[in-house]
Amino acid sequence: MKGILPLLWKTVLLYIVVVASMRLMGKRQIGQLQPFEFAVAVMISELAALPLTGDDRKVHHALIPIAVLVVCQLLISLISIKGVRIRGYICGKPSVLIRNGRMLEKTMRKEMCTINELLEQLRLNNVQNVDDVEYAVLETNGQLSVVLKSQKRPVTPEDLKIDTKYEGYTIDLIIDGRLMDRTMKKTGIKKDWLDQKLRENGITDYRMVFYSSVDTSGNLFVQKKGEYLE
Repeated sequence: MKGILPLLWKTVLLYIVVVASMRLMGKRQIGQLQPFEFAVAVMISELAALPLTGDDRKVHHALIPIAVLVVCQLLISLISIKGVRIRGYICGKPSVLIRNGRMLEKTMRKEMCTINELLEQLRLNNVQNVDDVEYAVLETNGQLSVVLKSQKRPVTPEDLKIDTKYEGYTIDLIIDGRLMDRTMKKTGIKKDWLDQKLRENGITDYRMVFYSSVDTSGNLFVQKKGEYLE
């Protein structure tokens, strides 16, 4: 028991430090990280594990390097935001792999991208035919951006000269029986209005609601608990 307690508080402390560090680095997913950001994330996770691998490892042996890495990452991010040219050196530049329906062999070799990998990325972008692509750009984070030829793009309401109404984001009102008070206050949604709408659906208690939301047109969505259990 004597050796377990120090291990527990080390683990909790380092978990909080790692989560806080990742929050400071931003909200991007792994697939959206720049190479230097991914390297920092891997190093932080490795450093956080050091004090947990032996009793002779002190917590500050991990905390100090993690703090240095986070500061360096933030500085690099600030520098890259201020200077476009510097960002090109740090993060690299996007590369065009397909232009006007033709794969650029030299660029593909430079980026070490095989035909199979490129075709796979096209399929992930719902593109089956290379000839349908106007441009395919390999972004600095490794993701492929695809622009279809104008005659191959999906038809939009603008193409058909159809006017559409504004669509904002859906507002969460109740999640798993819990009323989102802060959200309702920020958006100006009245509790009386919600209660009335819920009564119309036969609901007298928020705990009966699995999920409820409202769109910008004032349409309320309600799903009761236990309504769909599959």
